[in-house]
Amino acid sequence: MTPTIAVLLIITFLLSTVGLLLLIWSIANNQFSHGQAAARTIFSPGEEGHSEDPARPAETAFTGDNLDQTEALEARWIADQSSRAAVLTWLSSSVFWLLLGSVFGLMSSIKMHLPEFLAASEFLTFGRVRPVHLNAVTYGWASMAGIGVALFLIPRLFKTSLAGGKYAVCGALIWNIGLILGLGAITLGLSDGEEWLEFPWQIDVLFVVGGALCAVPLLLTAANRQVEHLYVSSWYLMAALVWFPILFFIANLPFTFPGASGAAVNWWFAHNVLGLWVTPIGIGIAYYMIPKILGKPIISYQLSLIGFWALALFYSQVGIHHIIGGPIPTWLVTLSIVHSVMMSIPVITVAINHHGTMMGNFGRLKDSPTLRFVWIGALMYTVASLQGSMEALRSINVITHFTHYTVAHAHLGMYAFLSFILFGAFYFIMPRLTNWEWPWRGLISLHFWLVSVGILIYVVSLTLSGWKQGLALLTADLPFMDIVRMTLPALKARTLCGLLMTLGHLVFAFHFVAMLMRRGKAKEQATLFRPSTKEVAR
Repeated sequence: MTPTIAVLLIITFLLSTVGLLLLIWSIANNQFSHGQAAARTIFSPGEEGHSEDPARPAETAFTGDNLDQTEALEARWIADQSSRAAVLTWLSSSVFWLLLGSVFGLMSSIKMHLPEFLAASEFLTFGRVRPVHLNAVTYGWASMAGIGVALFLIPRLFKTSLAGGKYAVCGALIWNIGLILGLGAITLGLSDGEEWLEFPWQIDVLFVVGGALCAVPLLLTAANRQVEHLYVSSWYLMAALVWFPILFFIANLPFTFPGASGAAVNWWFAHNVLGLWVTPIGIGIAYYMIPKILGKPIISYQLSLIGFWALALFYSQVGIHHIIGGPIPTWLVTLSIVHSVMMSIPVITVAINHHGTMMGNFGRLKDSPTLRFVWIGALMYTVASLQGSMEALRSINVITHFTHYTVAHAHLGMYAFLSFILFGAFYFIMPRLTNWEWPWRGLISLHFWLVSVGILIYVVSLTLSGWKQGLALLTADLPFMDIVRMTLPALKARTLCGLLMTLGHLVFAFHFVAMLMRRGKAKEQATLFRPSTKEVAR
């Protein structure tokens, strides 16, 4: 056993131990004993049965039937406004990085089937453009948007105003500086050379500081919380904000994991970014948004807690299955495969809750932008996660590894799952922070269809092509260039899909800026996918 693998196992053991200790704490503090009543803690008194997002044309917003209910709703509005500066800073930054990452992603896609595209510039070679895309959308769009949404939800979940919001604003500024320097370094060819860990370690310090400053208001708000029970979304969001700094700090330690064995740490980090950072954020948001919009609690609160702790206990070793056949012990790979298969437990529990809660309410998808984006994102989490468990099996991995199939799977999780949920969260949050409704229904619909059609064709074309590519690579007498030519139609379809998604992001960004500037007419009801009864009457 190499020192690197020994350190990796120790770190994983410590992370699992922390999760186990938190589980013991939650049991000791009766977090499991509240039963289904705990699922109702996200609703204000009397609010259950009323949709906060008026997705039914004739439905009016709930304003309270008595003084206590009215005061509770007013307190929630105050809590929303307390996070305004911090949330808007993080969300606005994320939209910028989404656009930049989309442009670089489109460029890298074109280069896959047109390698001479922009080949004259050393700064725009594929080896630099693609890492810029990956890091811009991961640390810029997904991370900053996720933190922004968490800053909005934490005061609601704890039913108290956000404390220390100025620290989060400062953290966002430092995080942005880190992104500017890090992406600039990659463009200049200054990279650590490991996927997801390209930023030079000197720049990584800025992300550690920025993230730490963002954690201050979350801890202060948690200390001042007005609720005894922590709703399951709180667990997911707080866990993500604890796990990610640990993962990021350890994986970026300089001169610690050299040589081929460093690949184990590289994929341990890369996959845990998806499972212990991206996944908790997306699931936590969905666990809040779906019941709030439907006006009814999730169907099984106990199941939601089991799903969270199963994620905490099983995910930390999943990433090693990406280097099956690599220079690492076979037993370590087998351990990772077992963990990957065991991940079906939290996935199924989350699926039962998200989709079971939706039963009988799918008609609401016709109206609510937030519900449509969030539920589709939750559905894609189920698909991507079960697919990931299957990919970890050696019999499947031998076909899909080193193919476009894996690229499709990554986008199914990072985009169709997380980004869709984040889009839905934006449509929910912005009207509450700006006291203004989204100006144009048509732009929301256009955004939805551009990104939906784009990611659908993207995933289907690369999945089918990648599977055929994997089978062809196992055929010894088939020339490699013939296999390359076979993938060209899918790569061209990928570029077309990337263009559709980029156009969708431009529409979304334009609408977001218009929202900040309070363009359009003042509205009494939410901007839905179709006109409300009141609007039609006009």
